[in-house]
Amino acid sequence: MQTIGFIGASGMMGHGIAKNLRAKGHALALTVHRNRERVADLLAAGATEAASPAALAAQCDIVFICVTGSPQVEAAVTGANGLLAGANAGVSAGASAGARSSLVIVDCSTSEPDSTTRLRELCAAAGVSFVDAPLARTPVEAELGKLNVMVGASDEQFAALQPVLQAFAENVIHVGAPGAGHTIKLLNNFIAQAICTATAEAFAVGQRAGVDLTKLVALISAGAVNSGIFQAMAKTLHGDLDGLKFELDNARKDLRYYTHLAESLNVPSLVGESVHQSLALASALGFGGKYVPSLVEAQERLTGTTIVRR
Repeated sequence: MQTIGFIGASGMMGHGIAKNLRAKGHALALTVHRNRERVADLLAAGATEAASPAALAAQCDIVFICVTGSPQVEAAVTGANGLLAGANAGVSAGASAGARSSLVIVDCSTSEPDSTTRLRELCAAAGVSFVDAPLARTPVEAELGKLNVMVGASDEQFAALQPVLQAFAENVIHVGAPGAGHTIKLLNNFIAQAICTATAEAFAVGQRAGVDLTKLVALISAGAVNSGIFQAMAKTLHGDLDGLKFELDNARKDLRYYTHLAESLNVPSLVGESVHQSLALASALGFGGKYVPSLVEAQERLTGTTIVRR
């Protein structure tokens, strides 16, 4: 068992990951953000508290990062008390010249690929490995240890990390070379949010047209258009806005990263920009702090319809 560090254990996804790492026998150290209540059970289960990311780097073999996005990841890695600041602290003063840290940083956040590339290069210069391993599924699966993980890494890195990742994931997929993980994640989230925004719009149009939206759901549920994402959105018709526990502003951030990626590759992103602006509009209307199904509430506000049963 390796010593694992964790940044972001108080988050909705991070808590479950950290809990399962500890439950599977790994020594666990974590930084504690403002919300101490969210990590009280982890500390009670034997996790230790580190004063800073630098302190984690000095004592851990692997450090997981699970935070909001690239700015937070960059701060954790390159800040004054960041991981790189402490990466070589574990190398003894008597070590031979050129001794390097063996630290591995695993970014489970949804991050921007350009930022990931810069961080990987900075880490490599310090003898530190940086692996992108973003997540799919929800906080429910995180707590159950049944997440999906898409890993961008060399074959050697993946082979070394796979047993650790399996502590909290049902499916660990090696999606390609370093950087591929975050790219695949953005493609995944673009498709998911396209379904969400299309469903919310269709509900508004159908309500205005006077059709029974439950019949639309019944039809789609029986056909090829059906998906878990659609079913989460369909729950809004019965008043359930928590069917997809993913904050709308986080989805907006992910679509911004996706459209940046498309633009950098000179690929027109007509649908991506529309999805991004639909999320931006819902956020401007005050729904950014709610879950993605509140796209339906934004459509109610825009169209004067009543869709969500209250």
